[in-house]
Formats: sequence, structure tokens, C-alpha cells
Amino acid sequence: MERAELARRLGDLFGEWVDDPDSDVVAAELVEGRWAVRMAQQTRDFTTVWVTPGDRTVSFEVYVLPAPPRRVAEVYRQLLFRNRSAWRVHFAIDRDGEIYLVGRVDVAQATEETIQYVFAEIYGLVDLSFRPLLRAGFSR
Repeated sequence: MERAELARRLGDLFGEWVDDPDSDVVAAELVEGRWAVRMAQQTRDFTTVWVTPGDRTVSFEVYVLPAPPRRVAEVYRQLLFRNRSAWRVHFAIDRDGEIYLVGRVDVAQATEETIQYVFAEIYGLVDLSFRPLLRAGFSR
């Protein structure tokens, strides 16, 4: 499937989610070739999932928190513990120590059902992890 066609199909799906009053997805916008999909959350106001359609894969990225100033080892322990049960996405850190959720699925597997599973997993990991990570790395 061509990247442009994949981007269009993803946009159609995200548009359906935005239009669904029972969906937690409140906005979706194509920005420089990738989708910014905004979800309302229980533990934080919103989470933006960046979805990048590629030639072979669809990538997902979510900024979770800045680099923790305290108890870094405990924060990393929690991230590794959560990664044990994660399937389609996992926690990662960048060069600056900022915390992300990242994932990737093969284009051939990028069905509506799989994309829904990825978003559900992101939603769940953020809800389960956000406050404990804040307490561990940012409380005094």
C-alpha cells in the first residue's frame, strides 16, 4: 500500500473516532506527514499520539514525561516493569532522558482493529503509569 493511501485510511479512521461521542479521541490532524491524534485521559488531561505511516511500518510515539530529576533508577525500574507486559508499544527514553511510549506495526498488519489495540494499550499504559512515575521521579 502506498504511503499516501495509508495516511488517508488512517485519517478516515481517526475522523470516525473524533466524530464518535463515546470515543476518547477529541482531535486528529495531519502535520508534516504524520497524524497527531489527541485523546482525553483519566490521569492527565490529554495524550497526543503521533502516528507516522511509512513504506513498511506504521509508527506510534507519545511523549510521557521529561527526564526525572530524582530517583531515576526507580523511574527506570517502573518503566522496565511496565514493558514486561506491554505488547505493541513500550517505554523508551531519548538522549536527554525524556520518557516516551513508542511502537510499530507492519503496514500489512495495520488494520482498524490493530490500530485500535495500539491506542487502547497506549491509553492503558499512560493511565497506569503516569501518576506513579510522577511520584517516583518528581516528588520531593
